[in-house]
Amino acid sequence: MYKLTTLSTALCLGTTLLSHPVLAADGELAVKITPELSQLSVKHEGETVVIMRNQDKDHVIDPLYAKTSRSCPPFCVTPAKIHDGVDTVGELEVLDYLKKISEGDNSILVIDSRTPEWLARGTIPGSVSIPWIKISPRDESPFESGETAARDKILTEQFGVQKTAEGAWDFSHAKTLVLFCNGLWCPQSSTNIHTLVDLGYPPAKLKWYRGGVQDWEMLGLTTATVKR
Repeated sequence: MYKLTTLSTALCLGTTLLSHPVLAADGELAVKITPELSQLSVKHEGETVVIMRNQDKDHVIDPLYAKTSRSCPPFCVTPAKIHDGVDTVGELEVLDYLKKISEGDNSILVIDSRTPEWLARGTIPGSVSIPWIKISPRDESPFESGETAARDKILTEQFGVQKTAEGAWDFSHAKTLVLFCNGLWCPQSSTNIHTLVDLGYPPAKLKWYRGGVQDWEMLGLTTATVKR
């Protein structure tokens, strides 16, 4: 029998689930992720979160992600391939990376590139928040020294990048980064991918979840809110 996992009050599900999930005749969830995968448990801010699809077959997408028309620029349709050597991935690949992380693989980070006001509305469980403005300038002007130092700290302390004695970047032990933002019209994660490649980050170690939270929500997958 399927049992709905209860989370602490510090963490809530952004995707509404039925109190009594719909079960198929064989006792499995009626709305699975794939025929073989019903759910996936991950750690998010120290709590266990079960990622599954919404079991209410009348559920519709969050209105935040139902809007079709946004001013372009900056909210233009992004290409399917963002950069040579950078793989564009979908939900199942993201789930596979989250599974590897939950099993102890610390060579991978799934990164929510959105700014805090969007993060507060819900994120992909198991991801970490690194707003795009901490990696890339908001406009064409370069970072100030303090902003550059803060970005360098993220590169070294979170991404596993090292600096040589000569001050050059060494990416030989850099983590694989899976970046996402709000969806096909959102430039935040794609901007960071271009910035990281320009810094020398190996494209093969960068993955782009182009569909982002909009596609995640469209599929009724579990979201989580942050504690703060």
